[in-house]
Amino acid sequence: MNQDQTMPSYNTQEEVMFFDTDIGGVVHNLAYLRMIETCRTKLATEELGMNLKEMADNGLFPVVLRTEVDYRMPATLGHKLTIKGRLESVEKVRFWCAFEIYADGIEKCLVTCRQSLAMVQMGKDGSAAKPQRLPQDLSDRWAGHAQ
Repeated sequence: MNQDQTMPSYNTQEEVMFFDTDIGGVVHNLAYLRMIETCRTKLATEELGMNLKEMADNGLFPVVLRTEVDYRMPATLGHKLTIKGRLESVEKVRFWCAFEIYADGIEKCLVTCRQSLAMVQMGKDGSAAKPQRLPQDLSDRWAGHAQ
């Protein structure tokens, strides 16, 4: 593996809507997680080669194991946000993604987040989900490489 290779990243854009805010007009913590979910899904499909249709067909999905979030500054109604996501590291059975959220006109990062994920084979017959090793191409390309 080329140690100089940069980890995959993907940015998404969101505008804060009424449904994203609480009674005080501040973005609710769950709204940030929805925005991170969108960025993580696009990172997986656009940069890591995971296909939504194939996941649905074969029942093998990346599942969030852990979420660590630091809310540093609030976004409010009408803010235009940039969610920056990147693959942070790959281990044998899990991988980590990191996210930062910025608002236009504010220099400081509003939210930082790390998520640990694992691949899980969902039981088609209602049986329990089973953790799986990471796909070989993901492991071969990114394991041991951290940003």
